[in-house]
Amino acid sequence: MPGHDIIVIAASAGGVEALTKLASGLPKNLPAALFVVLHIPPQADSVLPRILSRTGTLPASHPIDGQTIERGRIYVAPPDRHLLLGRGHIHLAKGPKENGHRPAADPLFRTAAQAYGRRVVGVVLSGNLQDGTAGLQAVKMRGGVAIAQNPAEALYSGMPRSACQNVAVDGVLPVSEIAAVLVRLASEPVGEEKGLALYRFQTS
Repeated sequence: MPGHDIIVIAASAGGVEALTKLASGLPKNLPAALFVVLHIPPQADSVLPRILSRTGTLPASHPIDGQTIERGRIYVAPPDRHLLLGRGHIHLAKGPKENGHRPAADPLFRTAAQAYGRRVVGVVLSGNLQDGTAGLQAVKMRGGVAIAQNPAEALYSGMPRSACQNVAVDGVLPVSEIAAVLVRLASEPVGEEKGLALYRFQTS
């Protein structure tokens, strides 16, 4: 039985700092693929893959449409394209903006949940407003695991706070602890993540 090998991550303002800290804690043999949406202007030159590759041991890149998913890699949504998942491959789409953004987190989370169900872990990091909340709910509805950065430590608390208030998240954690949880979930067969409840705590 596979582990939780599809990890989808949402971030916006303050997200580069959170993502670099998270990437630095992941091993090069992680048996999972990570997919990252960071809100950036459509005309921007995204350097996030270079930053994450330099920070951690996992290679990061902007995928191309139709690319095959490989474990042990970080895929970053390119500017002005939604990052979507199918069974075994990646789609890039210039669909309507969601929550005022393209790329947006909710389309990534929804398509991951539809394609992979209980194998998905959704993570919402620092950012403003609500992108990622509806997508994280879709992950939960399909049996996946939902994690939010502790809003009290996020540089911008809106996105993780919205997730905590509207989704029955499985873990509310400082970024320094999220990597270890992802490693454990990736290595556990789906359905054996009972201990994650130990990480829950209240947020104001």
